[in-house]
Amino acid sequence: MAEIIVPELAESISEGTIAQWLKKTGEKVEKGDYIAELETDKVNVEIISEHSGVVTQLLKKEGDTVAVGEIIAIVDEDKENDALVEKGHTSKPDEQVMGEMNAVKVESIAEQNHESVDKFGNRPIASPAARKLAREKGIDLSSVQAQDPLGRIRKHDIEATLIQKDSQHKHQIHSPQPKQAAQKKSAADLFEKPVEVIKMSRRRQTIAKRLVEAQHTAAMLTTFNEVDMTAILDLRKRRKEAFERNNDVKLGFMSFFTKAVIGALKKYPLLNAEIQDDEIIVKKYYDIGIAVAADDGLVVPVVRDADKLGFAGIEKKIAELAEKARNNKLSLSDLQGGTFTITNGGIFGSLMSTPILNAPQVGILGMHKIQLRPVAIDEERMENRPMMYIALSYDHRIVDGKEAVGFLAKVKELLEDPEQLLLEG
Repeated sequence: MAEIIVPELAESISEGTIAQWLKKTGEKVEKGDYIAELETDKVNVEIISEHSGVVTQLLKKEGDTVAVGEIIAIVDEDKENDALVEKGHTSKPDEQVMGEMNAVKVESIAEQNHESVDKFGNRPIASPAARKLAREKGIDLSSVQAQDPLGRIRKHDIEATLIQKDSQHKHQIHSPQPKQAAQKKSAADLFEKPVEVIKMSRRRQTIAKRLVEAQHTAAMLTTFNEVDMTAILDLRKRRKEAFERNNDVKLGFMSFFTKAVIGALKKYPLLNAEIQDDEIIVKKYYDIGIAVAADDGLVVPVVRDADKLGFAGIEKKIAELAEKARNNKLSLSDLQGGTFTITNGGIFGSLMSTPILNAPQVGILGMHKIQLRPVAIDEERMENRPMMYIALSYDHRIVDGKEAVGFLAKVKELLEDPEQLLLEG
């Protein structure tokens, strides 16, 4: 009898929710097969069976919350061998098998004071080891479901019953009282007109929790500037076809902004840091998080060592991560360890916003919609220019206003003269 447990997921993840079972009770499973899909705070992961056999018990239902190390299923590794016995493919003579069963029946009579009988007056057939464990644990053999095709109760059946009882006991301890559940269900009754009550997904709950924590733990402040996008739009217009032909990827805006951010971080390194207790950890590498909208909420996959990538490398990596996010295929390694984040509300039409920090990072840059606006060229001339507001939210505990304004001004400078970006590596 083998146990399927929730494996170690990541340092910051201690539990998850059973999204769906990929194997059913009674279904055969091979070592390495996926048995369940687990929804965690960040991504969905598939739990692998480390054993071959038959799934005899699923100890959790879809939607249940489970912790790392918790037993969620039982696999009977001997089930296939038991099936062979039933079909007559055992190496033991029939007389030996019957002899063992008769011996069990004799012992059953000797133990009749320790167990109840069923409605027909029959007592369960069980191995000596099973009976001994049942007596020690106070288990009534008539309440144990035998997995043996011949109805014989074995030691692993007792163990499975103990696991199930323990799981039910823990569930009862942590479950809300009926009165509390009733109060929760009656939330819609607070409204006189029709409403729809939607349970928040684990990922949405985590997003909400982290956003509130970021506002409570950081001295967050936002500063703004605007960028004239004329030079970048002109460069893209002239080079986009050749760029796509040579690199098999489109030339978007994110590569320009990523390069500009890296250039500014090198000049203002405290924005590429984090706080741990009373120490400031300044990072000498540039793993840039790119916020992506997925069905279950915002995720921030990370472009590793972005300073070592060219424009094509950045665009390809962002496209790859965005595709994985849309298909819910991001791994934990795709989401961990970013040093600074860029988010683009402009794709949804946002003209200006104040992005919230992606803790423990101390800086996040918000991009916005490009909009034609009249701009003063000099004292006498006005022109309509494609302008974008950019916003930098930062942790004022370690980043002063002077540095934040300087950082944003540097980003603006590099974007308005994109040829400089080639010299910032």
